[in-house]
Amino acid sequence: MQSFRSEIENPVVEKDILELERKISLFKEGKIDEERFRSLRLARGVYGQRQLGVQMIRIKLPYGKVSSEQLHRIADVSDEYSRGRLHITTRQDIQIHYVSLDRTPELWAQLEKDDITLREACGNAVRNVTASETAGIDINEPFDVSPYAHATFEFFLRNPICQEMGRKFKMSFSATDEDTAISFMHDLGFIAKTKTIGGKTIKGFKVLLAGGLGSQPRHADVMYEFLEADLLIPTIEGVLRVFDRYGERSKRAKARLKFLVKDLGLDQFLTLVETERKALAYQSYSIDTSKFEQEITFETLEAPSVSIEDERAYEEWKQANVIKQKQEGLYAVGVKVHLGDFYTDKARLLADLIKKYAANELRFTLRQNILIRHVREEFLPFFYVELQKLGFTEVGYNSTADITACPGTDTCNLGISSSTGIAAELERVFKTEYPEYLNNKEVTIKISGCMNACGQHNMAHIGFQGMSVKVGNLLAPALQVLIGGGIVGNGEGRFSDKLVKIPSKRGPEALRILLNDFEDNKEEDEDFLAYYDRNGKTYFYDILKHLSDTTNLKEDDFIDWGHDKNYVKAIGVGECAGVVIDLIATLLFESEEKLENATQAFKEKQWSDSIYHGYSAIVNTAKALLTSEGKKTNTQAGIIKNFDEVFVETKKIELTTSFSELVYQINKNQPTEAFASKYLQEAKAFYTTIDAYRKVVVES
Repeated sequence: MQSFRSEIENPVVEKDILELERKISLFKEGKIDEERFRSLRLARGVYGQRQLGVQMIRIKLPYGKVSSEQLHRIADVSDEYSRGRLHITTRQDIQIHYVSLDRTPELWAQLEKDDITLREACGNAVRNVTASETAGIDINEPFDVSPYAHATFEFFLRNPICQEMGRKFKMSFSATDEDTAISFMHDLGFIAKTKTIGGKTIKGFKVLLAGGLGSQPRHADVMYEFLEADLLIPTIEGVLRVFDRYGERSKRAKARLKFLVKDLGLDQFLTLVETERKALAYQSYSIDTSKFEQEITFETLEAPSVSIEDERAYEEWKQANVIKQKQEGLYAVGVKVHLGDFYTDKARLLADLIKKYAANELRFTLRQNILIRHVREEFLPFFYVELQKLGFTEVGYNSTADITACPGTDTCNLGISSSTGIAAELERVFKTEYPEYLNNKEVTIKISGCMNACGQHNMAHIGFQGMSVKVGNLLAPALQVLIGGGIVGNGEGRFSDKLVKIPSKRGPEALRILLNDFEDNKEEDEDFLAYYDRNGKTYFYDILKHLSDTTNLKEDDFIDWGHDKNYVKAIGVGECAGVVIDLIATLLFESEEKLENATQAFKEKQWSDSIYHGYSAIVNTAKALLTSEGKKTNTQAGIIKNFDEVFVETKKIELTTSFSELVYQINKNQPTEAFASKYLQEAKAFYTTIDAYRKVVVES
């Protein structure tokens, strides 16, 4: 694994990869406990999968943007370290499966050759920043949100304020009021807006705060109706600092931002954000958009001559899958990717196609598809012929029959029933029985294998959630049917109502009942949501209720879609260190690492980063001592308060001030060199005090 070192030009990246390599060795030697190792590898895109001994690797691709060179690199890595399959996620990432843990540092190093990272693709950090795939080409957009999404990705990547939060943090940028990046279900969602002030057009965003899906979906609050673009980064940093300090850490199910904002109330949360303002490195942060405003260039100027064998099919494809761009004479081509899965042989040919005949850019979409950008009108027949050779001209891009589904029980540890299996069957039903929906973009169908909603089932017009149902001594795979969710627009959305749980094999029949009733009983020009609202939840429960009867199940009902054996409810088993670790010693060891990071950041004159690393070291050190006493450490704010009560006020630990006064200097001082130096020295002194105290306690 050492060979990659000389190939990495960025020393920060090299250090990161070497650290992963070192921690893998320590884990296998039993020197790091499973929980600590899991946190580290997740922050580096390495995710345990359902099958023992292999990992899922998530490749972080900001707003889904990929060049030909990057797609070739991803394909090469998948062939070398995995099985040649690429999976597009609902956050515009790429996942590859069945990777050996030992080879992950080498894999990462290979990706970095084309500026592709795994860093913070998983774990309790800022996840991939998503955006409307049509950003930059949308006829209706006030401006391109791509540079703002990119700047957000870059600013918070490896940023010390968001490395070890209580839970993950998700952000999205929508190009227009259609809100195709689904702002209302994000921790922070941004919708492009402009405002005229003194005759000058100002760029900004409507800001949505603390939305989320999962078992308890929450609609985001409006944080600001209009936030000027230069305040974007400082605002995000303020929110992240408050979440890091006050967010739940022990009770995982309550650790998302939505629960913190619900508990505090919006006004109190915003007050805490304002309190952090003085500590920020930037009160205003101007984002350079010039790289995204460069002239679009092409390698090939003349369109190759082709013959279209089926003109009708070609016209249907253009109507369903081709989007007119705001740039004159240019079009985007949508590729419907079944369940988000495609293979490296086709990926390479697609990469060559966009480099030579388009403008060398595609974007993976939130619907698990591909959008090829900047195709000249005269090149559309050629693209149709070439994409047809790859099987990439199936109509239905972003249509009702274009079903979103998470991996479910295929590879996910948390999957309860098969998402991909039922999705494939429902798509077959559309093709054979409801062809009129192959280009219908008014109804969305989404499927998740469990309550966590990776497939976004609880914000779909029609959603299915994987479950199980007990029948005597047997278990059968089941689906919760949900109806009535969707995107309203301008930051408004709806969550689906849960209707009824049915055996999975009855999923297609449930779909038929709903579609038939809609077609038979809808009023003129009535869309699906209006039809649902007019009839009400009870009406739909009544027409589906008979499908929940389990007294008449057949043998086939106990076999999940895509399987040939009886269903077994099984949650995947994660890695195990196999030894008992001294948790307190591990926490103190981590504090030492944080102090080293603070020292290094100070040497590099990164005052704000140094201060935050020092803050993390102080809190982590206090957590170690509180843990040794069996005290609660649910939140950083709670740790600060409890340490004063347990150790300082009782005189067990002698400090020159209260612990809270020591810690909260962080939001009462500007991030200057002088304060960074002072805070670093105090963090080191505190660690020395606690380490000495701990040694006395252990020896006695």
